[in-house]
Amino acid sequence: MTASTARTYTIREVATLTGLPASTLRYYETIGLIAPVSRGASSGHRVYDETDLDQLTGVACLAAIGLSIDDMRTYVANSRLGSDGASEQVDMLTEHAARLAREAEHLELRRTYVGLKTDYWRAVAAGDQARAEEIGAQAHAVADRIRSHENH
Repeated sequence: MTASTARTYTIREVATLTGLPASTLRYYETIGLIAPVSRGASSGHRVYDETDLDQLTGVACLAAIGLSIDDMRTYVANSRLGSDGASEQVDMLTEHAARLAREAEHLELRRTYVGLKTDYWRAVAAGDQARAEEIGAQAHAVADRIRSHENH
C-alpha cells in the first residue's frame, strides 16, 4: 500500500480494536505515552494508522497486565533502545511478575476466607455448632494472614 491508500482508523475503531476507551486513547497521547496522532485535514479528528494501532495494541497489553503509567512510559522508551534497553526491561518485568505473584497470593487468601465463611454458615444452618466453631477458628486464622499481608 502507498501512503495515500494506507488503512486508517477513527478513534472509535481504535477503541474497539484495542479495548481502550476513547478517553484513554486521548489521555495516552496527551501525556506523551504514545506519539501524537495525525489529524484529518478538514475535520481535525484523530486519524490513526497501522503504526498507531500497533503501538496502542502494545500499550493496551501493558495496561492489561497492570503496569503503571510510569512503567509503561519506561517500557515504551526502552523498547525503542532495543538491546540497550533490554536489561532494564527484564528488571522491570521481573519486578512486576513478583508484584503480581503477591497480588495472586492475597487474592487466594481472600478466596479461601470466603470459602471458609460459606462453610461456616452451612454448618450453622445445619445446626452443627462444633463444625461451625472449627471452621470459624480456621477463618479467623486466614483473616489474620490477610491483615498481615495487607500491612506488607
